Amino acid sequence: MSSIVVLEPATEQILATLPEAGILEVDAVVQRAKRAFPKWRAVAPADRANLLRKLGDAIDAKLEFLANLEARNAGKPIGGARWEIGSVAQVFRYYAGAVERHTGQTIPVAGGVGMTFLEPIGVVGMITPWNYPLFLASWKIAPALAAGNCCVLKPAELTPLTAIELEKIALEVGFPEGVLNVVVGLGHVAGRALVDHPDVAKIAFTGSTAVGRDIATRAAANIKRVTLELGGKSACIVFADADIEKAANSIPGAVFDNAGQDCCCRSRLLVQKNVLDQFLGHLETAMKNWKTGDPFADGVDMGPVISSKQRERVTELVNSSTVLLQGTAPTGAGFWFPPTVLGPVAPTDRVAQEEIFGPVTAIIPFETETEAVELANSTIYGLSGSIWTQDGARAFRVARAVESGVLSINSNSSVRYTAPFGGMKQSGYGRELGPNALEAYSEVKMVYYRTDD
Repeated sequence: MSSIVVLEPATEQILATLPEAGILEVDAVVQRAKRAFPKWRAVAPADRANLLRKLGDAIDAKLEFLANLEARNAGKPIGGARWEIGSVAQVFRYYAGAVERHTGQTIPVAGGVGMTFLEPIGVVGMITPWNYPLFLASWKIAPALAAGNCCVLKPAELTPLTAIELEKIALEVGFPEGVLNVVVGLGHVAGRALVDHPDVAKIAFTGSTAVGRDIATRAAANIKRVTLELGGKSACIVFADADIEKAANSIPGAVFDNAGQDCCCRSRLLVQKNVLDQFLGHLETAMKNWKTGDPFADGVDMGPVISSKQRERVTELVNSSTVLLQGTAPTGAGFWFPPTVLGPVAPTDRVAQEEIFGPVTAIIPFETETEAVELANSTIYGLSGSIWTQDGARAFRVARAVESGVLSINSNSSVRYTAPFGGMKQSGYGRELGPNALEAYSEVKMVYYRTDD
């Protein structure tokens, strides 16, 4: 059997060597999940909720261990890793509270009563990326388990370590064998095997738009249900009446956090022309306070990108444009890339259209509100974005006009685990998080009960 070598991005040292699952191994795991499904779906809602709470509590108890593992495997600062693992625990507890509220309806109809039941789908295949390994996995696993499904998770081969630990923790707290399964393999082998498998009823995928297209096509062969959370090219729109200093100071966190490896990254800065110089002055100051370095060192804001391949892609895209502002990054071992602002660029430039997935953003000036909306909507993506203005009416006009699944006003924060998250256009379809996610892992069954003579 072939092996997968897992590296530490900050040092380029080997963290782990794991056996690589192929088609046969994926089939064995799916069959295990299929056998576990009838008993799991029959577990009383209160008992299912209790197991999810226990899982959240157990993750909290192992937070430091899991955060250290995530920081080393994904190259993220330890403070951010702690926040992510703590959020994973919260997601499981949130869906524990939702289990007993996930109910159908009674509907008066002619001659009797119609009753709807929310049934689990069955075995759900989940394919997750390397940028937020356990965090994004929890968005899929928690609602799927809450709805009574069994899960087969294929984490990214670059960052599988915390997913492996999650399966162990689930067994420790009492989840039945086969309910939560992790299989480690390559996307074009194990991932495709999961998508193509006839006993997998649904695929939940987070990753690139290109891979999402392939998954949707392959899933269609079996009319397999699909949820896709794909790429983004999120615009941060700054109007002249905004608090310019506050908007500029928010940009390092909105762009360079997680080394820009975030589908919600504000990788296009649309700034009204008459305040552009003022905005850039504040942004340059804010970038000087942004520290890139060892993920375990005090005060570090950003670590390396995930791999040499990713660094090469980011470098190639940056070299195709003009660098306006640039921070610093360590030299030597590690996949480092400095925080970078490009521009001003044309809206048709590659760096304004393609998802870079690195610590890079591009300045695009505009003059009018209408132009700002047109620019924001000028890519194939529609995932997230921000609107900075002190004009409340304008904020809502623009928010309604921008084609994006998630927007924030006078903030660059997109995600709340209690609210729905997902994209428009080629950023995907379906919603994760919030109460909507349970719908994505359930089938509606209607039963008619005749009451007339």
